[in-house]
Amino acid sequence: MTRLTVLQLDDAVPLDRFGPWLRDAGARVTVVDVPGSHRAGRGVPGVDALGDGLVVLGGRMSAHDTEAHPWLTALAALLADCVEVDLPVLGICLGHQILAEALGGQVRVADPGGGEVGPVALRWAEAAASDPVLAGAVAAGQRVAESHHDVVSHLPAGAIALASSAAYPHQAFRVGSALGVQFHPEAGPALVGRWEELSGHDPTPVVVALAAVDAEVSAVGRAVAEGFVRVCTPAPH
Repeated sequence: MTRLTVLQLDDAVPLDRFGPWLRDAGARVTVVDVPGSHRAGRGVPGVDALGDGLVVLGGRMSAHDTEAHPWLTALAALLADCVEVDLPVLGICLGHQILAEALGGQVRVADPGGGEVGPVALRWAEAAASDPVLAGAVAAGQRVAESHHDVVSHLPAGAIALASSAAYPHQAFRVGSALGVQFHPEAGPALVGRWEELSGHDPTPVVVALAAVDAEVSAVGRAVAEGFVRVCTPAPH
């Protein structure tokens, strides 16, 4: 069975629908509470402990909040190590941003454009249709769930751009074994609504908007999960 490690960076940003989708695709999933592990003195796991692939979830902190969250520095180093040894990585939202900076890109915190919340239509790049993880998502649709105010402003050198939106050009990219996505393939309408509540906003408009297109949003999200398990599955001997 394919063994995946999921790094949860914030208790308000769980695996949500990705958990069942990853397991249905044949993965055994171990979730690591990174802040809790840091408090317990265990820190961020090493590459050898990750199994066949790594998923890094989002969070309400920024990629630059290293003083309040010192484990961010170790996490960035881990992501660079994963690419070095060709271990598959999927970075989601904050995970995508940390991945970009770990590999030499740049993140802009609290973008003046206001970020994106709710359903957003992606423009898939031509390369996405042949990407080992995203090909199925390209076939499934364009609309995804978003919830972010920080953005990747510059991709790492050599990165392959895979998706954009009307507001932001860097919605997905690949460097070697690592894929970063700004959108939330794992999140259902209720979870995005919960994030709006935590931000002091009325969740109803976002929940209603996402629910109206959830057939497409969930199909894209499930395809990302299935694609990632495929690239992580060891070849039979």
